[in-house]
Amino acid sequence: MASTASKTDTIWGLGRRKTSVARVYLRPGTGVITVNKRPMEEFFTIDRRRKQVRAALELVGAADRYDVFVNVKGGGETGQADAILMGVSRALLKVEPDAQPELRRNGMLTRDSRMVERKKYGLRKARRGCQFSKR
Repeated sequence: MASTASKTDTIWGLGRRKTSVARVYLRPGTGVITVNKRPMEEFFTIDRRRKQVRAALELVGAADRYDVFVNVKGGGETGQADAILMGVSRALLKVEPDAQPELRRNGMLTRDSRMVERKKYGLRKARRGCQFSKR
């Protein structure tokens, strides 16, 4: 698909955060957001995460021009919301390349590479050792 897609195409973007992966599809519409075949209000119960999902659309001013369909898996609610935000930002970039400086300035195009550190043998957690007993 070319970088300047027509308005009738379905535009897609991939977002990742921690162990969450979100495939985001944008279609011209009225601003309905569907996550895993459920309304976003039903999928995300916390208002902060709903705002986070809508943030890129509102920043560009396209909140009521596109319907958003999301397939997300892995991780928890916060990781999934961040992954969706990144996927929406990348999809918007294909439709509206002029929005890149604003999206980049707000950190919506940067992949957060922080992952959970693995547990090491001989320790209780990744870095926490066993409690020392002198006697």
